[in-house]
Amino acid sequence: MSQFFSVHPENPQPRLLKQAAQLLQDGGVMAVPTDSSYALVCHLDDKAAADRLRRIRQVDDRHHLTLLCRDLSELASYAKVDNRQYRLLKAATPGPYTFILEASKEVPRRVSHPSRKTIGLRVPDHEALRSLLELHGAPLLATTLILPGDDGPLNDPEDIRDRLQHDLAGVIDAGACALEPTTVIDLTPMGTGGDPEVLRQGQGELGRLGL
Repeated sequence: MSQFFSVHPENPQPRLLKQAAQLLQDGGVMAVPTDSSYALVCHLDDKAAADRLRRIRQVDDRHHLTLLCRDLSELASYAKVDNRQYRLLKAATPGPYTFILEASKEVPRRVSHPSRKTIGLRVPDHEALRSLLELHGAPLLATTLILPGDDGPLNDPEDIRDRLQHDLAGVIDAGACALEPTTVIDLTPMGTGGDPEVLRQGQGELGRLGL
């Protein structure tokens, strides 16, 4: 049975988030709010948890997973970032953007894209999630909480618990999310002098990045 943590979206209770962070440390998969939609998350270095996360979503290792980072400096530890890329990232974080970058050696090979060796990274702008990341002390591996056969992500925390109570260690309830996906931008062409490529226009405004 999933544990259920009801937290204030702007002033989340540290005591509850500490309990949630411990579930992640113990290898649990959790549903958490973000600035775009609810997501499934787990410990980056726990292979069994990552496999369970993929099994819930029914996706294979070619499905891009995302690292949720506390800040830009942490993001730069898990991706190879040059000066041009860094300036664009600085303009966009925190915010509803996912960036595709070349994974650094800090990223386990099993969670980067198998043929491209890339990883999706983002710094979310959601107080409860940022507090959880701070308590966890490391990035979380994440994927949007869209279940097989559904057209969009789940957005009601109690519905998430009812449908996944035997699959999740816990659910953080901070109310409904925006339900608009992140803007996804591939920054890898910039590494060879090219321009960033917008893969999906979502909630993040391109004008903020000069695109």
